[in-house]
Amino acid sequence: MTGRLAQAREVTLLDLLDRGVDGGVILDGEVIISVADVDLVYLGLNVLLASVDRARRHREDFERGLANGASHG
Repeated sequence: MTGRLAQAREVTLLDLLDRGVDGGVILDGEVIISVADVDLVYLGLNVLLASVDRARRHREDFERGLANGASHG
């Protein structure tokens, strides 16, 4: 350690959303509600939060990679 402390910084919800949309965020999850080991309700969550520009660039990069024979997956 250098002995210097990092400065604390306030981050607003708007700052977090702006950073998330700029870089893109993927949320994936599931909830299963059951009683006596019997599944009653299943909720699946798949969310992509990104700017339209970021999503287009990602798709174009992906398609360019496929056209060049690169393997994804």
